[in-house]
Amino acid sequence: MKYVNEYRDAKLVRGVIDEICRTVTRPWTLMEICGGQTHAIVRHGLDLLLPAEIELVHGPGCPVCVTPLELIDKALAIASRPDVIFCSYGDMLRVPGSGSDLFSVKAQGSDVRVVYSPLDAVKIAQENPDKQVVFFAIGFETTAPPNVMSVLQAQRLGLKNYSILVSHVRVPPAISAILSSPSNRVQGFLLAGHVCAVMGFHEYPSLAEKFKVPMVVTGFEPLDIAQGILQTVQLLEADKMEVGNAYSRAVTFEGNQPAQKTIQQVFMECDRKWRGIGMIPMSGWCLRPEFDEFNAEKRFDVKAITTNESPLCIAGQILQGLKKPHQCSAFGSVCTPEHPLGATMVSSEGACAAYYKYGRIEMKDSVAP
Repeated sequence: MKYVNEYRDAKLVRGVIDEICRTVTRPWTLMEICGGQTHAIVRHGLDLLLPAEIELVHGPGCPVCVTPLELIDKALAIASRPDVIFCSYGDMLRVPGSGSDLFSVKAQGSDVRVVYSPLDAVKIAQENPDKQVVFFAIGFETTAPPNVMSVLQAQRLGLKNYSILVSHVRVPPAISAILSSPSNRVQGFLLAGHVCAVMGFHEYPSLAEKFKVPMVVTGFEPLDIAQGILQTVQLLEADKMEVGNAYSRAVTFEGNQPAQKTIQQVFMECDRKWRGIGMIPMSGWCLRPEFDEFNAEKRFDVKAITTNESPLCIAGQILQGLKKPHQCSAFGSVCTPEHPLGATMVSSEGACAAYYKYGRIEMKDSVAP
């Protein structure tokens, strides 16, 4: 595929890895923010090609994984109602709540549908005026534009039977929380290219300066990731706490400003709990009060939810880069994609799912370049 195969060229990747080996002089710990980057790293074995001085740890860059358990349970409660058609992206159906998941609710007879766009859910609401249609609006900044557009479209159409259950989280506050932790060991970040394609990277220089940690906007193909690692290592070795852009073919400093304005029209910043991590102030988006009629939490009054997280799951430590999936006692035995204890095992971008899928039972202690 043109413009894709070039970024999977083994010789080009090997050349960048060789440059990393020539550049690095001391140990560095880098965190990739996006779960899609995690899967690409593990799938292509990029971490195994790096010099022993470079360790990659996996960040909270999977919106499915960090959707709070309380919100999953609210989704289950809403989806179980006979008057509701509950719409979601497919990767949410197997994410475990306290005692069930959306797939099980669907199997029990509830009307749970997989859609490929929130606008599909709006169309379903048009076609089913006697039902309440709810879309599970999760994601980082990347999926916010289509989600808010669904609200604006429903408003224009005068639909009274459409609402969204919002679980949007924002990357910069999560980075700040990780770097503020006493147990933090991350020295450089590979920023999520798709998030920055929407939001730009103007929010990150102040973080890099405050925490003295360089950050580089990075894509998702092997060459993209290798170049992102190289730029981060170069900044670290030069003691430059800056933000670089290794994904300039898709990302600008300002980002997609029309999309940002549309998001700001419908959403406002709010405190958000992250599954396995806890509350991060002003790390989420929620509907503005003027759009309360499209707020599923208020429409169905599902505020009093008691949750029950598995005590065996260490997803929170994995999402903060403190542990690797294979270091969990339940990994691959009690916890599998068929019977997940946490979202990181079942999500298409989860770190545990990546390790399980690609047979990464044990990480190398060191691998020579």
